[in-house]
Amino acid sequence: MPSRKVKEKSAAESTSENAQSGSGTQVGTRYSAEEIHENLLNEADEEMERPAEGLALSGLASGLGIGFSFLAVALLTSRMAPENHALAAAIAYPLGFVFVVLARHQLFTENTLEPVIPFLERRDRETFRKLLRLWAIVLPANLIGAVIFALVIARTRALDPSLSGTLLNVAREATEGGAQMVFYKAIWAGWLVALMAWMLASTRDTTAQIILVWLTTAPIAAFGFKHSIAGAAEAFYRAWLGDASWGSMLVSFELPALAGNIVGGVVLVAMINHGQAGTKTKSA
Repeated sequence: MPSRKVKEKSAAESTSENAQSGSGTQVGTRYSAEEIHENLLNEADEEMERPAEGLALSGLASGLGIGFSFLAVALLTSRMAPENHALAAAIAYPLGFVFVVLARHQLFTENTLEPVIPFLERRDRETFRKLLRLWAIVLPANLIGAVIFALVIARTRALDPSLSGTLLNVAREATEGGAQMVFYKAIWAGWLVALMAWMLASTRDTTAQIILVWLTTAPIAAFGFKHSIAGAAEAFYRAWLGDASWGSMLVSFELPALAGNIVGGVVLVAMINHGQAGTKTKSA
């Protein structure tokens, strides 16, 4: 995840810009779409130049940290009546995403927006190569982190055994449905997480970031959408327990979830928001 060096505005700059009513880019005291686009473009350029080792370690940390969404949902649903489970999941699920965002770790589904913006802006082979390099490093690192997290909670006594049944039920609900349904529901999750990344580029305030993370990720759990990295911890948990085969978890969940997340993030957020704010569009 980028460092989120969001451009600051002084009071004088804001006053001056407010006076320029004909510019078409200023929206009250908020960042304009063009300013958010510029922040993402600058941050993504920095991230695509990072050494592979740094990206891999950041991606590994993200795959580990996102697993706390799984644990939080299981803990809260175990203490609430069945008719309140969707609400409990919505409240608890954002926890892992908060950890990842505030720690500035690399999450693959955020990268369906951030490094895609420079490619859409320049549309050259070199930027595309850097985009693929980033994906090729971050995605495996995320999945390795999820594998390790799932192994620890499935095969060790790190957690109270009374949670085992709830963990398995949560994992089954999150990963079942078949490849076609997983793909469709993953589009929605990819859309929401990429939208989260877009909105986070408008603020450096920690409280605002936590609220934005909750607003965009709570619906994933509440409506049963499928996230390829948070869901990987649940899929791999089932595989480590022998409740489902590794092959079935990859084919019926992980691969279609990845595909759906990419479609949702790239098409519904990166392409649309670049279309409204990118310099290629404005110069056309």
